[in-house]
Amino acid sequence: MQFADRNDFEPEEEHGPCPTDPLGTFLHGLLTMPDLFAAGGFRVTDNATDIVFVEPGCCNGLETWRDWLEVLNGTGCAYFGHDPSSMAERLGDIVRLTLDAHETDSSPVIELSVDQIRTLVAGAQQDLADFLSLAETWAEQHLPTHAAAVTAALARALDVASTP
Repeated sequence: MQFADRNDFEPEEEHGPCPTDPLGTFLHGLLTMPDLFAAGGFRVTDNATDIVFVEPGCCNGLETWRDWLEVLNGTGCAYFGHDPSSMAERLGDIVRLTLDAHETDSSPVIELSVDQIRTLVAGAQQDLADFLSLAETWAEQHLPTHAAAVTAALARALDVASTP
């Protein structure tokens, strides 16, 4: 329901008119928008210092999880939301998580090994795949006429089909 609710707005004309039935209206954004927002996000907490990196927010949803792969395998840097503007950057075998990239001198940081981040990302990817499987089963039971479309939309938003 969160996926449908968070993507509940009138899409552009090319996505067709909104259905008039309540369920069709509720699912319309989820089923027609090309770029879905998946409320939530990754949260990393340093238990020793209670520093929290990347509180899930308005522009850092679960759909951006692959940005972590950019840190590990690509550019070595990714940004996660704003207020504060959190950043993860790879520095050799370490990933530095800076809570507020605009305040680099005074911002709290968490440093983890690349292997630790890789393990965390793989675990989160598995959690997303497990969620998708549960959502598919739920949709088949509760939304049989929309199950395939809802599952496809969730799979597209979460992008968990391929391995990091």
